[in-house]
Amino acid sequence: MKSTEFDFRVDAQHVGFFETPVAYTKLKGGETLMASLKASIRSKRLVDPGLVRSNIGGWHSDTDMLFWGGPAATKLAETAINIAKRMTHFQDSDVENYNWVARMWANVTSKGGLNHMHAHPGNLWAAVLYIDMGDEGSSPNSSGGEFYIEDPRFPMSAMHNTAVRLIGSDGKPQQYQLELKVEKGNLILFPAWLRHGVRTYTGESERISIAINIDAQRK
Repeated sequence: MKSTEFDFRVDAQHVGFFETPVAYTKLKGGETLMASLKASIRSKRLVDPGLVRSNIGGWHSDTDMLFWGGPAATKLAETAINIAKRMTHFQDSDVENYNWVARMWANVTSKGGLNHMHAHPGNLWAAVLYIDMGDEGSSPNSSGGEFYIEDPRFPMSAMHNTAVRLIGSDGKPQQYQLELKVEKGNLILFPAWLRHGVRTYTGESERISIAINIDAQRK
């Protein structure tokens, strides 16, 4: 016989908390800007052996592109900072009461190149602009090189059952890594602590992007 002693109903509401904001934008009418940036990068590469940071293969410039990238680099930094301001709130003051600064560098990725998963500590925001997608292949993203981000709730991937996934408010399982489809002109801005990387690129032509660190200090 079924007991009715503890009969009750559950009125459940699926809500999500601790959102991680990411600005996924596209430059409109930015061809002249990107052409100027590309020319500066090509010239710099002729005289600069580059650095090794998160990149495996390819060329990583110094982080002083604002000094050698010309007016186009300055305009790009201003654009990224303005987006960051719209996505930032300080409890003690307005965003305009802070000095906003940016550091910028170029990445030229050749066949077989990638970027290990990493973060940008000591900054508020990080951004990347794609100015040349290189070899797109026969279908979108067939040449690899996908930009991906990691769920910042990292302990999830270290639990005893690594196959577990949380069901999101959309009713679908959440993955611990998410790939973003990127195209020429995409400017992506995200919290600098968000771990991210680039999958292995398999195209024959070089892919060119620009990375930016953004920080703010109280005046």
